[in-house]
Amino acid sequence: MLAASDLDRTLIYSAAALALTGPDEHAPRLLCVEVHEARPLSYLTETAAGLLDELGHRAHFVPVTTRTRKQYRRINLPGPPPRHAICANGGHILVDGRTDPEWHRRVRETLDARCVPLGEVVEHLRRTADPGWLRKRRTAEDLFAYLVVERETFPDGWAKELAAWAGERGWTVSVQGRKVYAVPAPLTKSSALAEVARRIDARHVLAAGDSLLDADLLLAADTGWRPGHGELAEAGWAAPHVTALPERGVSCGERILREMLRHAPVAARPGPPGRPSPAAVPGP
Repeated sequence: MLAASDLDRTLIYSAAALALTGPDEHAPRLLCVEVHEARPLSYLTETAAGLLDELGHRAHFVPVTTRTRKQYRRINLPGPPPRHAICANGGHILVDGRTDPEWHRRVRETLDARCVPLGEVVEHLRRTADPGWLRKRRTAEDLFAYLVVERETFPDGWAKELAAWAGERGWTVSVQGRKVYAVPAPLTKSSALAEVARRIDARHVLAAGDSLLDADLLLAADTGWRPGHGELAEAGWAAPHVTALPERGVSCGERILREMLRHAPVAARPGPPGRPSPAAVPGP
């Protein structure tokens, strides 16, 4: 069993994305799983932390993120350290925390053959982004570009125009909160996930995600879930094997883990030293 999940706004949440409801005294206890520049940044509930630990013992858990490797390494998830992780939207597979160079070489060859260069996209963003709503312009891992914008003044029509321009050049566009991503179309989470599934001989794949960049990941899974928030929810995106959950915010991360555990096989944990685990005790 392989359980793959997007991170931001699927399993972990910034303070602004928690979407806590109800009286403060009934709010769930939160566990900080990311610190940036000495400040707490991302959270999940303590209940979700226990569920993720359990999932890590019962399935091959794979974090899948658009974050760069450096940004991913800031996250300290509960449970067993993941053997595999997918970063940069599929541009890098980490094996025991180390980059797999052969996979990255294959990705680069595909992008060079099918997409216009990153530099052309960066120049287009530089010329067309309005300083009135643009906060930052960045590239990630020399693979894709993104903008940090003021959502209150950012015109949705501009993103549609960018998507049309990018599509003609082999790129896609995704708006996630304050970030606008321009990503090469072949750079997908699903392609990297398929490689990990092949390596571990996965027989069933679970997946969860909230953004348009997660759609291919969900389609590639046998069973999937999407939160009640995010790009996919706003677009009404659906697939027969993907459940649209009603929960929004950090409570949805908890629900996703519960659903994954419902599908994961029960694994016997090691017993006390010197004594066999219950699964190892022969029957009569």
